[in-house]
Amino acid sequence: MPRIDVGKAPSNYVNLDSKSLVEKFIAVLEASGADEKTVKSYRAALTDFFNFVGWKNVKEVTYDDFYMWRVERLRNGFPGEKYGDRRSREATLYYYTIFLRRFFEWLGIEIEIPQVRRPRRKEPPVLKQEEIAKLFNASRDFLDMLILALLLETGLRAEELLNLRFGDIDLESREIKVRNAKYDEERVVVIGDLTYALLSQLLAIKKFDSEERIIPLSYSGLYKRLKSLAKRAGIDPSKIRPHILRHTFATEALKRGINIVSLQKLLGHRDLKTTQVYLHMMREDIKNEYLKTFKGVIALPTLIKYENSISLKKQSKELLCPYCGSEIPSNARFCPYCGARIQK
Repeated sequence: MPRIDVGKAPSNYVNLDSKSLVEKFIAVLEASGADEKTVKSYRAALTDFFNFVGWKNVKEVTYDDFYMWRVERLRNGFPGEKYGDRRSREATLYYYTIFLRRFFEWLGIEIEIPQVRRPRRKEPPVLKQEEIAKLFNASRDFLDMLILALLLETGLRAEELLNLRFGDIDLESREIKVRNAKYDEERVVVIGDLTYALLSQLLAIKKFDSEERIIPLSYSGLYKRLKSLAKRAGIDPSKIRPHILRHTFATEALKRGINIVSLQKLLGHRDLKTTQVYLHMMREDIKNEYLKTFKGVIALPTLIKYENSISLKKQSKELLCPYCGSEIPSNARFCPYCGARIQK
């Protein structure tokens, strides 16, 4: 997560009540260019912690307050949490702890905040080729097809998709300008073959205003449409979400040979480590490619011949005692186990 420069609060701020300080900090975040989701996350973290400690003055907050808050959330979860499993709670605590630390740093208050282990990142789920085909075959109208094509060929986030305007499209250069990207940074994605065909058909039928949205849906409308599409395709609806289609795009792009840095630019990741998670998802493909192309350093017939020669040497050097049946060296005159004389 990129660090936002919020500077330092005036020294007299520590005398204000905690609710006022939280609001001032949120205002500073917004003024520093933090996006809406980041501001919302900071507010949720600060509100949850200070609710737990009864909105005590920031100068009175102790290490034990953080510790007890952490224990309570790990045991009983967060109010209104979606999933409720320990891994989700650890992930939330990990980020909330970072936000709290930034808040107290901003105030100039040196206080130890217990570290929370970051849960190991899960491999993102992706769709198989046959599942993608089923989704397209189950499309009921042009809009279904366009949504699938855009998400699977550009890797756009849901919010980015829903904010696309016709003025952002350049069919001639096959580029889409993503203006409302995460971190308020613009980037360009490439228009794939299917998306190009669909957009060309659409623009041939009607002339659209440059500020008119390409996908005229709310996030809830997009989410429900994809779930409905999954049901018609006979796919578990829990496997179909906008971000899973983004994961699928990224994995397919790597499979088809795109380099990791180019993929980072297309996805709009600030940190290459975020993009590298998709490399772990290609283990099976790497294994299959290895078995298909790599036959080993030693040729198989040579190896068999070598194994046979070992077997023959073993047979030539080892004899069985005719009296006790034990293996004895080929040049032995007496059996070392029963003492019998060996006839040559």
